[in-house]
Amino acid sequence: MALLWLAVSLAAISCVLPTDHSNRHMPSADPGPPIKNLRIDARSRTLSWDVAGNVSSIECFRNSKSSRKTKTRNSCTFYVLPKCEVSQYSVNVTTVDGRSFSTWIQYPVQEGNRGAAARSLTCQVHNVDFLTCSWQAGPEAPGDVQYHLYLEDVTTEKKWQCPRYTANELGIHTQCQFNGLSGFPNVQYRFLVSGTSTNRSIPCSEFVTFLSRIEALSPPNMTVNCNKSHCVIGWKMSSHFYRKFEYNLEIQKGTDYRYTQQALSQTSFVLSSPGIYSVRIQASVVAHNISQWSAPLRIVCGQSEHADLSWLTPVVMALATLLLAGCALVLCKRYSLRQKLFPPIPDMKDPMGDNVHSEKMLAWESDRAGQEECAVAKVEVLGEK
Repeated sequence: MALLWLAVSLAAISCVLPTDHSNRHMPSADPGPPIKNLRIDARSRTLSWDVAGNVSSIECFRNSKSSRKTKTRNSCTFYVLPKCEVSQYSVNVTTVDGRSFSTWIQYPVQEGNRGAAARSLTCQVHNVDFLTCSWQAGPEAPGDVQYHLYLEDVTTEKKWQCPRYTANELGIHTQCQFNGLSGFPNVQYRFLVSGTSTNRSIPCSEFVTFLSRIEALSPPNMTVNCNKSHCVIGWKMSSHFYRKFEYNLEIQKGTDYRYTQQALSQTSFVLSSPGIYSVRIQASVVAHNISQWSAPLRIVCGQSEHADLSWLTPVVMALATLLLAGCALVLCKRYSLRQKLFPPIPDMKDPMGDNVHSEKMLAWESDRAGQEECAVAKVEVLGEK
């Protein structure tokens, strides 16, 4: 009986006393973030932080899209940092015990009214040596706003200010043109348009790209060298940023259908069949960068251009002969008619000197009387009084 009472008492005590499992199952206190003090150095384009715990992997993101594995435990470097568009830079960390942690900052700091910034900024390289950029004034820009464009080498941060602007009807710059691009290497450039105003801060607008990616290729210049049997078409392509091209020739012989001839890495093509051709050409470097077609070039193969006009020579000579004959006939008829209308009148013979002959006197020959139907009056000299 005593043993039964002792067993019940012990069971009751075990139900009442609390059980302490905190040392084995309760989570420990938060040890703090594994990284802190996130910051950006614009000159070195580096995102850095301080490591405060044991981490196994770290990744950097910009706007949650571009991921970069870190080369060191406390920083990562971006090739380009935007200066105008606000971006979010974040760091994701995994600790050695499997915990995940993320933190972020924004860069650059937004200043001014974004609606006053230039919009629709576009740039294009064209006609080999020209760069033209265009934009529109921001819809919320103040009346005294003025915009300025800068071209900046992303790596060296060397800047070129726009040398020539075009303004709209309000006098606001909306276009810029650079001439002579031979001195610009094919690197990444920042196209930046900043704004100024007397009383307001105007945010900038930008985009970053290579000059080669915005080049509108010009069609090649063609030359032709022909002989009696064939013609050699040559061409030369000009670009400061590309060296290798592919070409398409569009060829039409006479009134036949046009056909396209591809010329990979060639700079010439031979037309070996005599005839009259119309040829034009275009160049390309990649699928999205194709030049316009050149103007059609007329080629006469197997004969000279003058051969088509050789039949004109005898025609011209015949016409010239007829013209000369006609002129001679007209002149002859005109002289004969004048002689008939205005015959020469003979001067009277000087009675004082039968042998005297003057330049103004015309000798009368009786044998010619029958040749002209002219009335002749007989003159007698009776004597002197």
